[in-house]
Amino acid sequence: MVTRLVHRSERLAEIERMLFRSTIGLRVVEIAEACGVDRRTIYRDLSLLTDIGVPIYQKDGRFYLNHEYYVAPVRLSINESVALYIAARGLSHATEQHNPHVVSALKKLSQILPDSLAAHVLFTVEAGHSNPVDRAFVTTLETLTRAWAECRQVKLWYRSADSISTRAHEFAIYFIEPNSTGILYVVGFDYVVQRVRAYQLQRIKRVQLLQSQYEIPIYFDRRRFQADTWGMMRDDAGDKTVEVVLTCSEDLAATIRERARRIPQRITVMSDNRCIVRMNVSDWREILPWVRSLGAQAEVLEPKALRDQIAAEASKIAQVYQAKA
Repeated sequence: MVTRLVHRSERLAEIERMLFRSTIGLRVVEIAEACGVDRRTIYRDLSLLTDIGVPIYQKDGRFYLNHEYYVAPVRLSINESVALYIAARGLSHATEQHNPHVVSALKKLSQILPDSLAAHVLFTVEAGHSNPVDRAFVTTLETLTRAWAECRQVKLWYRSADSISTRAHEFAIYFIEPNSTGILYVVGFDYVVQRVRAYQLQRIKRVQLLQSQYEIPIYFDRRRFQADTWGMMRDDAGDKTVEVVLTCSEDLAATIRERARRIPQRITVMSDNRCIVRMNVSDWREILPWVRSLGAQAEVLEPKALRDQIAAEASKIAQVYQAKA
């Protein structure tokens, strides 16, 4: 029975369903007859489906859906769609590495939004196309994502913050997570050191997908790694943490308490209404941008390396402004 699907969105959805159900592929004439349109229309529809990410390929005159890379469509409300848009924009602002997959995901998202919202999302998409892409970083992320999805081990070559050389690790990916400054970490089991570790994606110089598969242990506690706003467990510090001690006003202490609510912290109010804030983080370098944002409202007391870094930067800034006074 031929059913003429007037609305293109209905026809696109039906073509996708037909290809999903078929194990031997479909010819264009078969799809056209099922949808009640001509073959030229179907060719245009297949091209559009490919453009928005449906993994369609052609072989011997038949069209197939690549089930290995196919993700079933999800129905989203307007509020859910806007929430994903806001999350994607937030990630784009926070991270230094441009991710073209965020741009392509927003393009697909615009297809289901009302015109007034879709126009803005598409404007954002067009602006994102001009951003430079670090292909090495994107390739690393793509390989790690595939390994995560297929539960396959990887071999990665990693350079820690305190080293100029790389070290090879065989690794099982448990999840990928950004910290509050947009830095991406891959968390999983390192077979070399025989423990769960977190490695920064920007420091992975090469990654190779292996055939060996793995299962995430049922006793693995993700919360331990997601509790630290500023950067998981440091890759070269094991379970060690660094105590950061700040002195600031009472008002700022309240702001810090809210900003770092997921980090255990101790706030002591002094007799002059100043506060001393103590918190333990994985790596003081991860919170450097945040400490900079506090400016003269807070003073770093510990660790000395963080205090020296802020003091050196403040001295340089002072020299710049004094020279122009």
